Amino acid sequence: MKKLNTIDWVMLVVLVVGGLNWGLVGIFNFDLVAAVFGGGAALSRIIYSVVGIAAAYSIVVLPMRSPERSAVMASA
Repeated sequence: MKKLNTIDWVMLVVLVVGGLNWGLVGIFNFDLVAAVFGGGAALSRIIYSVVGIAAAYSIVVLPMRSPERSAVMASA
Protein backbone atom coordinates (compact mmCIF):
# COMPACT_ATOMS: atom_id res chain seq x y z
CA MET A 1 0.00 0.00 0.00
CA LYS A 2 1.22 3.47 -0.79
CA LYS A 3 2.01 5.81 2.06
CA LEU A 4 -1.06 7.57 3.46
CA ASN A 5 -1.14 11.34 3.44
CA THR A 6 -2.55 13.55 6.20
CA ILE A 7 -6.08 13.63 4.79
CA ASP A 8 -6.11 9.82 4.55
CA TRP A 9 -5.10 9.54 8.21
CA VAL A 10 -7.73 12.05 9.33
CA MET A 11 -10.42 10.19 7.40
CA LEU A 12 -9.34 6.86 8.89
CA VAL A 13 -9.42 8.28 12.42
CA VAL A 14 -12.89 9.72 11.81
CA LEU A 15 -14.04 6.33 10.50
CA VAL A 16 -12.67 4.52 13.55
CA VAL A 17 -14.35 6.97 15.93
CA GLY A 18 -17.61 6.67 13.98
CA GLY A 19 -17.35 2.89 13.94
CA LEU A 20 -16.78 2.77 17.69
CA ASN A 21 -19.80 5.02 18.21
CA TRP A 22 -21.96 2.70 16.08
CA GLY A 23 -20.60 -0.26 18.03
CA LEU A 24 -21.76 1.41 21.24
CA VAL A 25 -25.17 2.00 19.68
CA GLY A 26 -25.47 -1.60 18.54
CA ILE A 27 -24.20 -3.29 21.68
CA PHE A 28 -25.29 -0.97 24.48
CA ASN A 29 -27.92 1.24 22.78
CA PHE A 30 -25.76 4.23 23.76
CA ASP A 31 -24.97 7.00 21.27
CA LEU A 32 -21.87 8.78 22.56
CA VAL A 33 -22.13 11.64 20.06
CA ALA A 34 -25.73 12.35 21.08
CA ALA A 35 -24.81 12.07 24.76
CA VAL A 36 -21.97 14.56 24.43
CA PHE A 37 -23.44 17.05 21.96
CA GLY A 38 -27.21 16.46 22.23
CA GLY A 39 -29.40 14.20 20.11
CA GLY A 40 -30.72 16.75 17.62
CA ALA A 41 -28.00 19.35 18.00
CA ALA A 42 -26.47 20.88 14.90
CA LEU A 43 -23.01 19.79 16.05
CA SER A 44 -24.16 16.15 16.25
CA ARG A 45 -25.48 16.35 12.69
CA ILE A 46 -22.18 17.84 11.55
CA ILE A 47 -20.24 15.02 13.21
CA TYR A 48 -22.48 12.38 11.60
CA SER A 49 -22.02 14.13 8.23
CA VAL A 50 -18.23 14.19 8.60
CA VAL A 51 -18.25 10.45 9.34
CA GLY A 52 -20.33 9.88 6.19
CA ILE A 53 -17.96 12.00 4.11
CA ALA A 54 -14.99 10.08 5.52
CA ALA A 55 -16.65 6.81 4.52
CA ALA A 56 -17.33 8.04 0.98
CA TYR A 57 -13.76 9.35 0.69
CA SER A 58 -12.38 6.01 1.87
CA ILE A 59 -14.52 4.05 -0.58
CA VAL A 60 -13.24 6.13 -3.49
CA VAL A 61 -9.64 7.04 -2.59
CA LEU A 62 -8.16 4.27 -0.47
CA PRO A 63 -8.58 1.46 -3.06
CA MET A 64 -6.59 3.63 -5.48
CA ARG A 65 -3.67 3.49 -3.05
CA SER A 66 -3.46 -0.31 -3.06
CA PRO A 67 -0.42 -1.94 -4.72
CA GLU A 68 -2.65 -4.00 -7.03
CA ARG A 69 -4.29 -0.86 -8.38
CA SER A 70 -0.89 0.80 -8.84
CA ALA A 71 0.40 -2.20 -10.81
CA VAL A 72 -2.67 -2.19 -13.09
CA MET A 73 -2.39 1.55 -13.67
CA ALA A 74 1.35 1.30 -14.42
CA SER A 75 0.85 -1.43 -17.02
CA ALA A 76 -1.93 0.45 -18.84
